[in-house]
Amino acid sequence: MIRLIGVRDTPLSIDEVFAAVGAPGAGGVAVFAGTVRDNDHARAVTGLAYSAHPSVEQELRAVAEKVAADHPVLALAALHRVGDLRIGDTAVIVAVSCPHRAEAFAACRRLIDDLKAHVPIWKHQTFADGGDEWVGAC
Repeated sequence: MIRLIGVRDTPLSIDEVFAAVGAPGAGGVAVFAGTVRDNDHARAVTGLAYSAHPSVEQELRAVAEKVAADHPVLALAALHRVGDLRIGDTAVIVAVSCPHRAEAFAACRRLIDDLKAHVPIWKHQTFADGGDEWVGAC
């Protein structure tokens, strides 16, 4: 059921994540990709870096297992990037396949929301005005 879980310091591939959740019984596949934007709270962002606790993959797997247990998930995948990223880079991709589209949408949203709330990954943003900011769990 959980086909792909990981944290990488190299670019992420939507094609890889989408392929990982293929399932013959899937009537719906939902994919979410989070990208680095050029602003946050009306401040111009010039770049950011993600860092993670050593337990990050265990925590990510625990979140994925809970989502899979609570939804009719046929297959699930989640990848997050760490290191220095530029504007437009893909920071996170999650995907799920389920028998029906509504289930896939619900499970995918829950997966990204729980990842952001519970997986120990931190974002350090730098701003055009010279400031910077650490953001808790991404």
